[in-house]
Amino acid sequence: MPFINATQVRVGMIINFEGELCRVTSVEHQTPGNLPARIVTKMKRLKDGINRENRFGSSDRIDKASLEQHQMEFLYEDGDRIVLMNNENYEQIELPVEFLGDDHVFLQPNMVVEVEFHDGNPISISMPDSVVLEILETDPVMKNANATGSYKPAKLENGVTVGVPPYMESGEKIRVKIEDRSFMERVK
Repeated sequence: MPFINATQVRVGMIINFEGELCRVTSVEHQTPGNLPARIVTKMKRLKDGINRENRFGSSDRIDKASLEQHQMEFLYEDGDRIVLMNNENYEQIELPVEFLGDDHVFLQPNMVVEVEFHDGNPISISMPDSVVLEILETDPVMKNANATGSYKPAKLENGVTVGVPPYMESGEKIRVKIEDRSFMERVK
């Protein structure tokens, strides 16, 4: 098993803490006065979603979970399950929609996602950073609107509403950052 120093722990990493796989959700490096430095981490246990917090010394060794990563193609959604296909061996797997949480609305046919496996079992899915979507409805274009003005709401083809510049119109395609559901750019 690969071990790393506590100072190398990063948000999003999966570590094996006290025999349980946990995803790191927060990392804070503290140096309290003349005491030794410490790393305070917040983690979420993968099996049940329980949050935990722990302090590590800066020289502590952490067991970084050994994970396999596979690029898989999203095929379709079947009720509360999604079906993915491994692009290397064409094997298909079904996973609960909860693996993606609220981000499942951004799945598009043939989209490639990164699936992490531990001991042959899928444990998480990583979406691409952004996706291109069409604006279904938004307020009419404002005269003399420019990019520096305030944003207006726009409903996208997946049902999500994001803020877009006032010059955008229904029917245009935009790139949306999945992480915070923000407008990135117009797509031609």
